[in-house]
Amino acid sequence: MDRDTRNAAIAAAVILLVFGLAAYFLPAIMLAAGKVSTVLAAVIAAVFMVGLFVVLWLRGRSQRKKGL
Repeated sequence: MDRDTRNAAIAAAVILLVFGLAAYFLPAIMLAAGKVSTVLAAVIAAVFMVGLFVVLWLRGRSQRKKGL
């Protein structure tokens, strides 16, 4: 495993860990936010989903610039 492959694997593991933990706690966060406002709970879910795609898009863009 060369340096670039190892760094890519570490980055993928960190992304999966962060979003996995966020997905695990998302229902509790949405229920708590839903007590305040149902719209707020929906916004939190939407931000989570959009955030995942934005992170993956930025990672792909970064890899493309490096020529990987």
